[in-house]
Amino acid sequence: MWRQRVLVSSGVRLFSRVAPQVVRVTAKNVAKLGSPKEGPKPRQLLSLPPFPGFPLPGKKSLNACHVTAISWAKYYFDEIQDSVIQSHFNKSLVQIEYPSSSDSVEKEGLGKPMRKIKPSDVMEVGARIHIPVSVAETAISKRFDTIPSGTLYPNADEIEYLQRLVKYKDSALLVLNKPPKVPVKGNMPIHNSMDALAAAALSYGYDEGPKLVHRLDRESSGLLLMGRTKESIAHLQLLFSYINKAQSKCQAWNDACEATYQRYWALVIGSPKDKEGLISARLSKVLLDDGKTERVVLAQHSSLEPSREAVTEYRVLGPTINGCSWIELRPLTSRKHQLRVHCAEALGTPIVGDYKYGWFVHRRWKQMPRIDIEPSSGKPYKLRWPEGVDIQKGSVLAKVPLLHLHCRELVLPNIAKFLDVLDGKSENVHPALGTRPDLLRFVASMPSHMKISWNLMSSYLV
Repeated sequence: MWRQRVLVSSGVRLFSRVAPQVVRVTAKNVAKLGSPKEGPKPRQLLSLPPFPGFPLPGKKSLNACHVTAISWAKYYFDEIQDSVIQSHFNKSLVQIEYPSSSDSVEKEGLGKPMRKIKPSDVMEVGARIHIPVSVAETAISKRFDTIPSGTLYPNADEIEYLQRLVKYKDSALLVLNKPPKVPVKGNMPIHNSMDALAAAALSYGYDEGPKLVHRLDRESSGLLLMGRTKESIAHLQLLFSYINKAQSKCQAWNDACEATYQRYWALVIGSPKDKEGLISARLSKVLLDDGKTERVVLAQHSSLEPSREAVTEYRVLGPTINGCSWIELRPLTSRKHQLRVHCAEALGTPIVGDYKYGWFVHRRWKQMPRIDIEPSSGKPYKLRWPEGVDIQKGSVLAKVPLLHLHCRELVLPNIAKFLDVLDGKSENVHPALGTRPDLLRFVASMPSHMKISWNLMSSYLV
């Protein structure tokens, strides 16, 4: 203890430097003497994509020249309640990083400087918002995702369940949020596939049920697109077979095709070396030793096996917690298991729950002692344990986690608007359809096991 002697007329007095004491009044009006109350501990930040600067798909009223920070945040988190986003801005928890920041600071390992932003501040092209991950925390329903029974003739409860999955439908297409562990394409003896169930329960007065336009893995979840007419199915299948390549004489349709994209959220083991980048790695299929099992691998230059081009954009959403990182993936090509192979083999960070392409990493990961450090403060993270939640329901802390890969966002042309033009029935869009947007945008919430993992990974500092 540091002490100082002070001479006075009555003798020698000793003073000690101690922590400041304050008087606090509790909720019951009881005064207590103690140390100052600590402020809120910092939370890990979620990084939004750079502001694109073009008219935002699905938001015709938003002008790219004047989009406020809160409008951009609400647009990106379309599945989150506006009041939750507003509260984060009101508490001054949202920060912004401008593209004009000096790169020299980042090279020194300090990161680009950020400042707090007001909800009314106007976004600049390339500016990136950082917001606490708590913005995407959601209450976990005790009734977890159910899987319809294996029958071609669903009962009334199963039909109601399937119809709750539908996020959008019009005369040409149908979009639904596929739960995990449900196959999209069925073969005998599989009856509970999405195409069979949709044919039985989602026709909505049409002679035939909707048909698949693209596919999701059985274990993955998220936005699944289905066509409702032969014409729309043909055009959409062409669009997703060759992303951004479906061209016609209609320039508005061509522009809409160029703007088409899918974005996935995934939880991966480890963290990519670079926080964002482009993966361009060709894929080929090989047979394992049993002669039956097929697997997708990165193509070798010296291999005689045929290969196909596969390109994926990725970016890291936040820091590494509990040995895992949340990343956002945008496939620019449509190949079988493209995202899973690119994460596991190209980045070296397999997706949590992907035992086909990341089995050995999963075994090592379960045995690794980990202390994760918050980058800005250098303090360790401590995981929260949500009350009343069973982490064994496939979450990151379960003994056998489910696949953490979710198709969260989908932007595609409004094909109902352009269908007559594409089929040659008309040279121009019908006046009654002219006011409809050229692009449709959908955002789907994560399944329960990924919500639990997100809440677990929303750590606070100790």
